[in-house]
Amino acid sequence: MALPSCLKTGVLMSPATGINFSGSLMKLDSGFAVPTKLQSNRKGDRERLRIQAVFSFPPAFLTRNGRAEKQKQLKQELLEAIEPLERGAMASPDDQLRIDQLARKVEAVNPTKEPLKSDLINGKWELIYTTSASILQAKKPRFLRSITNYQSINVDTLKVQNMETWPFYNSVTGDIKPLNSKKVAVKLQVFKILGFIPVKAPDSARGELEITYVDEELRLSRGDKGNLFILKMFDPTYRIPL
Repeated sequence: MALPSCLKTGVLMSPATGINFSGSLMKLDSGFAVPTKLQSNRKGDRERLRIQAVFSFPPAFLTRNGRAEKQKQLKQELLEAIEPLERGAMASPDDQLRIDQLARKVEAVNPTKEPLKSDLINGKWELIYTTSASILQAKKPRFLRSITNYQSINVDTLKVQNMETWPFYNSVTGDIKPLNSKKVAVKLQVFKILGFIPVKAPDSARGELEITYVDEELRLSRGDKGNLFILKMFDPTYRIPL
């Protein structure tokens, strides 16, 4: 963790609170008030000096407003990096590595520690980036690829639904089983070809999905095959038909 610029050398900061500092304070920038308490103890012919400094306020990035600004900044950097990549279809290996690094920074500031206990996860989400080749279908001619993909989750009914748009409008619904407060096991049940022809999913249509970040606007998930999924909220009121 980077030290505040006002401390030049020798000051240790607690990462948990950001308020206790102790050690040998060598130099202070002018205009930055730091209360100090000096204690002198003599032992034999040698004298030791201990300086204890306590900040009256935490660094800005540890305040509520500071955390919100940090989240906003990291999300914006991620979205700007994603924008030219056509949901990932145009991403090179270097692009994928960069997006993954930016995604991990966003995940590190996840404001929702137990996503499956939050209503934020419900609704209809639009996929804006993924590394999943089966979803991107990048080897197909562009006119045969789905223009937009959506995923919906209803935690109260333990249902999930993936939907494609033009040209085929395929969809699939399934069941989810919470494994912990972030991860679910997914069992797909019924595919609908062209949006209305039902086909029972094979028993092998299973997987796991971990929600690594969610707020009112953005959701990041990682699958058990190592794929990254980044989605933005499309309709928070949408319910999966039963």
